[in-house]
Amino acid sequence: MGIKEILEKEEFTKDEIIRLLSAEGEDRIMLFRKASEVKEKYIGKRVWLRGLIEFSNICSKDCLYCGIRKGNRKLERYNLSDEEILAAAKFAFDNNYGSIALQSGELESKTVSDRIESLIHKIKELSDGRLGITLSVGEQEPEVYRRWYEAGAHRYLLRIEASNESLYRKIHPNNSMHDFRRRLDCLKSLQDIGYMTGTGVMIGLPFQTLDDLAGDLLFMQEFDIDMCGMGPYIEHADTPLIEYADKLIPAVKRFDLALKMIAIIRIMMKDINIVAATALQAIDPIGREKGVMAGANIIMPNITPGKYRDSYRLYENKPCTDDSEEDCRNCLEARISLVDHEIIYGDWGDSKHYERRRKGWSL
Repeated sequence: MGIKEILEKEEFTKDEIIRLLSAEGEDRIMLFRKASEVKEKYIGKRVWLRGLIEFSNICSKDCLYCGIRKGNRKLERYNLSDEEILAAAKFAFDNNYGSIALQSGELESKTVSDRIESLIHKIKELSDGRLGITLSVGEQEPEVYRRWYEAGAHRYLLRIEASNESLYRKIHPNNSMHDFRRRLDCLKSLQDIGYMTGTGVMIGLPFQTLDDLAGDLLFMQEFDIDMCGMGPYIEHADTPLIEYADKLIPAVKRFDLALKMIAIIRIMMKDINIVAATALQAIDPIGREKGVMAGANIIMPNITPGKYRDSYRLYENKPCTDDSEEDCRNCLEARISLVDHEIIYGDWGDSKHYERRRKGWSL
């Protein structure tokens, strides 16, 4: 069966997804054309913003790929004050972003959960309830997730990073702090509580195969996610996985695979929200725009106070760490218009899939 015939199908097998991930030349063009058609039909040529506030790089985890891992002694740690977080949220509100995303290293404690709950209430108050809130703060107990949801957060991104348990174990320490099953349980809790639930993976990891990536896409489809955030793996010099740097596929190939993953998940899950990850731009100067063209509809401009951005470095060559919040917005407007898309302001830009899933509707 050729690529054209595969793209005409309603459902893909793992082998067919591997074929799509391997597409080159005219086959690759057909894949991206199909993804563009699906996106335009179900989403339109529209992009929504999530003002990203990376409020702390303190983390209890020691993931082997991550620059803010607990074991990285070379990193200067920070924790924004409540006032700094609220000022950033107010900037997003005043500039009509529609939504923000609060992201940090993973910590579990009453102090942390109480603080985040209080911040959610204050953000809702300063925006008169009009600012949407996404959280990405890792694994927590279901009751903590519930408290945050009831306080006003309604979206949560918890990346599985690798849906193949064997690969997951190779990129995490083998201990109870890095439990694959707990990661899955947390995702299910988020969905059950009512969050618009998102996950994602890294693309081009050491030991990873096209079979793994195809399995990741099928995992997300089976889990029935509402949002997807995934991007190319970019190595960090101060992490254990750096020892495998010479075995990685070239960064340009990781980038291309990431675009194909975006395109395929757009075709498979037509009305979900897909992030054009900043990591794309770390490899290609117009990487996020290419992500939008491949099927993404969410961009997360960084509105963390500038003096902290270099310290939230999950990977090397993180872009836009020197841009002011205003420069970032102006730059994004110009970039998105160049690829014939429109930024939608003052709107949460919720996943259409979420409403359909919750009501049991079909496409």
